[in-house]
Order: sequence, then C-alpha cells, then structure tokens
Amino acid sequence: MDSSSTWYSLPVHRDRVISRFPKWYRPEACQQFKDDFHSQVKRACQEQQTRAVGLKMSKVVVVGDLYVGKTCLINRFCKDVFDRDYKATIGVDFEIEKFEIAGIPYNLQIWDTAGQEKFKCIASAYYRGAEVIIIAFDLADIQTLEHTKQWLEDALKENEQGLSSIFLVGSKKDLVSQAECERIESDAIKIASEMQAEYWSMSSKTGENVREFFFRVAALAFEASILKELEKNDVPTAKIGGGDTIRMDRTTAEHSGNGTNSTINCC
Repeated sequence: MDSSSTWYSLPVHRDRVISRFPKWYRPEACQQFKDDFHSQVKRACQEQQTRAVGLKMSKVVVVGDLYVGKTCLINRFCKDVFDRDYKATIGVDFEIEKFEIAGIPYNLQIWDTAGQEKFKCIASAYYRGAEVIIIAFDLADIQTLEHTKQWLEDALKENEQGLSSIFLVGSKKDLVSQAECERIESDAIKIASEMQAEYWSMSSKTGENVREFFFRVAALAFEASILKELEKNDVPTAKIGGGDTIRMDRTTAEHSGNGTNSTINCC
C-alpha cells in the first residue's frame, strides 16, 4: 500500500465525528434554521452500500485583513494551539481536517490566505472552487469589519454566484467586553444579512465557539455536497462517493495527515 492509500485509510479522530446537526450561533445571525440533515441526505447516507475509491472533500477559503486572526482560528481548530506571536501568512497555507458525518468520511480543505495587499494577486488564485467562504474580522478593530464586503467581493469574483456558503466571523472575542461585543455584533449581523452570510463570534485564545463553528461549517458543506451529488445523478438514493474525488500524488500525501499543513509561498 503506498503512502497516499495509507493517508486515505487513516481513522477519523473521535472528536471529529458529527452525528447530530450542529446549531447556529445566534438565531438572528443564521441563514438556515434546521436541527437535522435533509431527509434525502439522511436516506442516502443510511442506504450506502460501498464507499467509492477516492476522497470526498470540500474547499474552504478564509479571507480578511492582516492580523485579524485567520491563522490563529485555523490553528486552534486543527491543532488545538494558540500562538499570539505567529508570523503573517505569506501567500497561502492549507490544512486538511478529516470528519465522519452521518457515518460518511468527509474532509475540509481549509485555505488560509494572506491579508497583505501585496499578496492578494497570489491568494486570489486559490479562491476558485470554494464551497465555503469565511470572511474574518477583528472584534477589537471595527475598521476590519468595514473591509469585509470587499473581501467577499474579491472571493466571489473567482466563484459562481450562489454556489458558496458564506460565513462572517468576528475573532478575538476575549479582547472586548460583553457590552462592546454585543454592540459590534449588532452591526456585524446587519452586514452578514446583506452578504447572505451566517455570523459567528469566537476567540482563538480561549477556544470559545471555534469547534462549534467548524462543525457547523463541515455539516453544511457536507449536506450541500451530497445534495449536489444526488441532483447530478438524479436519483434520490444515489451512492455516496460517486461524484468528484480528490486525489493526491505521493509528494503531497507524505505531508498529509489529520491536520495536514502545506505552505505555498511566493518570491
């Protein structure tokens, strides 16, 4: 068995198993009110007989201003670490997180993009094909919230309108008071509504809402992917895994694992 096959067969860690549909952060900040998977998705998962060769994966891009905490957010979820002295991302990095959702293996490929203006042309090339777009801002710096619409516009230039799930995320919740957080959230929820995005506040330092947020992202991306596959096959109980797959060459696989990191730099 080669290294790529070994990586495919790695077990999903038990804290990445999603059996119940994750809840939203606040009802007024939610785009989809539901407490269970779509009936067709549940039926398709229950009736699967074999798992296709290959890897089902959704692409997630995280965008936002420099130093709003994009890398810290990803590192807190993928590695359960927090480093306040991290260096700014150059170009793009990505992590791969393995899940089991409704009994089906599923993966998120989470792209961490640079916030500096000089790297925008590089990072934007990796926006294409995103099933999920996460726009992050700093709750302690209101100007970063004002820039989120432009970040979304840039990301949508590389993706077909209406095909990506959108999330607006306020980071560094630990740096603001409860009263200040509620005031900023009120403005952020209005902007999220205009974006047709779901809103969340969280702290990478304390871990507050980070796991819950990514579980919500994974569940919604998984459901959208399965519904798309069912629609493409035009069969209500189409076999899971019959659609597009992601394959990796040996070099990439050697750097992969549960919480894989690969850095793509420039210059």
